[in-house]
Amino acid sequence: MSIPTSTHQWILQNKPTDLPVLSPPDSTFKKITTQLPPLADNQVLVKVLYLSNDPAQRGWISKFANPDRLYVPPVDQGACMRSTGIGQVVDSRVSGLPKGTLVTGGTGWAEYAILNAEACNPIKKVPDIAITHFLGALGLTGLTAYFGLREIARAGPEDTVVVSGAAGATGSMVVQIAKKMLRCKRVIGMAGSDDKCRWVESLGADVCLNYKKETFKKDLVKATEGYVEVYFDNVGGEILDLMLRRMAKNGRVAVCGAISAYNKSVPHGLKNFAEVISMRIEIKGFIVLDFLAQGKGRAVLQELVNAVQAGTITISEQNETVVSTDFDHVPETWMKLFEGANTGKLITKLDWKAIASL
Repeated sequence: MSIPTSTHQWILQNKPTDLPVLSPPDSTFKKITTQLPPLADNQVLVKVLYLSNDPAQRGWISKFANPDRLYVPPVDQGACMRSTGIGQVVDSRVSGLPKGTLVTGGTGWAEYAILNAEACNPIKKVPDIAITHFLGALGLTGLTAYFGLREIARAGPEDTVVVSGAAGATGSMVVQIAKKMLRCKRVIGMAGSDDKCRWVESLGADVCLNYKKETFKKDLVKATEGYVEVYFDNVGGEILDLMLRRMAKNGRVAVCGAISAYNKSVPHGLKNFAEVISMRIEIKGFIVLDFLAQGKGRAVLQELVNAVQAGTITISEQNETVVSTDFDHVPETWMKLFEGANTGKLITKLDWKAIASL
């Protein structure tokens, strides 16, 4: 194929205050065509095949985001929407990354992207494991679940663990790591439908509660009788507030996400915060990038791969929702995150048959 000299991108046009807008005149995103400069030394050009969809991306584009309070810089207006992706090298000025190499990296919402060599992670294919899992269970998602449980919550065999968003990308790995690797005494999940709950239970959860049911609060009290030592929080808001009253003395809360508040200009306030004092609850937020900076990522990733190959951890098509998407509809696929439309990791597969030649 000829080397492309331009690419389509989705840029951030307007920073949202509530739910992102996908239609004019106030569209959050805008599709543009931009020129690709010649490669410099130590750079590759990749054809983007898959895009990772993550709730954290919503925080990067918030109108209210204070750059001093974010763990990565916000996406500027007019800039390509930031995303991790899987791409195939189509041109290279890097000896160790020849044409045809599959890599993960910060591709953004683009058809083609130029990446520096140090920003590329070559994918080493594992038999019977789809490469898309390197954006999820065997990527930052799996590492987030692992470090949140082991390093932040310090979960062990004597603990009962509750995880919200248990049918999501991180939560579904939390369930398996807690039950099958750390041998936690009891694992309780929360998800948004009965079907999702049954799937979470098939992963190893002792029980999974449908938080949309009218009986959810009573169900939660019953499931957590005797209280729990660990809560892995992916949602924040009202469910975090409820869980503060279900924590045992000296309980630990690992705060991974707050998706319930990402599209609200006025998020839910905590009414039960005094429980933190009376029950000596430890609440700690964390960012997986901190552990990668400490050089811990590679060994843990191999541990997860070994667990999959040994049959301890199960990953399959059910652990991810891969949506074939023509480039014009990349934002719509991302928005499925906030509709609860995915089971496991939500991944955009760019439909190259539908992409017009540039």
